[in-house]
Amino acid sequence: METQEQELLRLYRKLAAGERATLLAFAEFLGSRGVAATGIAPGKRAAIPEPEVVERPEQESVVAGLKRLSRTYPMLDKSEMLSATSDLVATHIMQGTDAAIVIDELEAIFEKHYMQFKSGFQE
Repeated sequence: METQEQELLRLYRKLAAGERATLLAFAEFLGSRGVAATGIAPGKRAAIPEPEVVERPEQESVVAGLKRLSRTYPMLDKSEMLSATSDLVATHIMQGTDAAIVIDELEAIFEKHYMQFKSGFQE
């Protein structure tokens, strides 16, 4: 084990349970934006994946729209959008919000997350 790993383990063992959880969450965050998430070493430039455009049909259900957007943006972590997308699906089902309006909002969410994803590749 390398010296830095030993030091991290030593510090980890000194922490209370809640502090350990915070440290792990932070380490996961750092790992998700580094080599682990992108496969690219820090400081290296990468080709930014482009969305795979899948045309929106004239009549589309909300579920079909979500599936289409998932195919359009395969590079995105859908779990990061789960709360927002599930809220929209729920308003469609529970309140009868028009499918086209919900799909427009879903497209905006996916586009926003793609722009955030894309900015992570730029310096």
